[in-house]
Amino acid sequence: MPSQPRTSEHEIKIAAAAEDIYRLLARAENWPQLFPPNIHVDQVERGEREERIRIWATAGDTVKNWTSHRTLDPERRRIEFRQEVSSPPVAAMGGTWQIEDLPSGEALVRLGHDFRAVDDSGLTWLEEVVDRNSRAELDSLKALAESKAATDELTCSFEDTVRIRGRAQDVYDFVYQADLWTERLPHVVTVRLDQPAPGLQTLEMDTLSKDGTTHTTKSYRVGLAPDRIVYKQITLPALITLHTGRWTFTPTDDGVAASSQHTFTVNTATISEVLGERATVQDAIEYVRIALSTNSVATLTIAKAYAEGLAGEGPVGEGRT
Repeated sequence: MPSQPRTSEHEIKIAAAAEDIYRLLARAENWPQLFPPNIHVDQVERGEREERIRIWATAGDTVKNWTSHRTLDPERRRIEFRQEVSSPPVAAMGGTWQIEDLPSGEALVRLGHDFRAVDDSGLTWLEEVVDRNSRAELDSLKALAESKAATDELTCSFEDTVRIRGRAQDVYDFVYQADLWTERLPHVVTVRLDQPAPGLQTLEMDTLSKDGTTHTTKSYRVGLAPDRIVYKQITLPALITLHTGRWTFTPTDDGVAASSQHTFTVNTATISEVLGERATVQDAIEYVRIALSTNSVATLTIAKAYAEGLAGEGPVGEGRT
């Protein structure tokens, strides 16, 4: 039997214009870069004032996904949300974002929730997750809104594409089957892969850099077959504070265009330690971009040989797995 309804409200003052903060919240597709718990947001439907989105986010030490309906009111700077399909132990969840300008020049952001658990045994857990995630979201929103110009200068997005004469499904499978990467990719030393639910992976791996050192990374990945795999890295190297990405597989007239997209933010506090006293922000951005691009292109190049081998367009492949 569902628990009794509960409500919560959290608020924070932010030294930024209410209109700017509203825009950050309205663009749900950017939430993985804005909120630490968010892994991926998929736009299901979008209208002028209403939208449906599917969200993957951490909840405690697990990952949940749900579909929400949002009503956007830019004049009142208010966003209402309601989960349409919840993930247990959540029975129902909704709430509002409200942003107001203050006489001090700051903005007051209120985040309210109303929710029920599937049963009383899950209520305490749910209350703790709502409280923890609400505080984390507001703190992250404040940090980004107050330093957006500086953060934009530290953030880089780029994409590499390899054209493959093969099936999109074969390329998708190659990238999704990360448990085989130690056999297939020379820069991957070890892999620890967990798949708690269909389409969801926790991927931890040790990779080899050009200088011979190894780095451990951990990411949450969402497989959206047959055309996308999206991820958020949660264990980061010292030089960055954010890394999200996606693999896309787009059929073409003669095969598939396979792309790897990255977005990352440089950590200014570690630039001199990692790259030397004279290194600049641009040096750091270029260093990270080259490192990420090198591994992505290497992966896509080997995926190309694999898929083209299966399609009879290149060397004999490894066979379907």
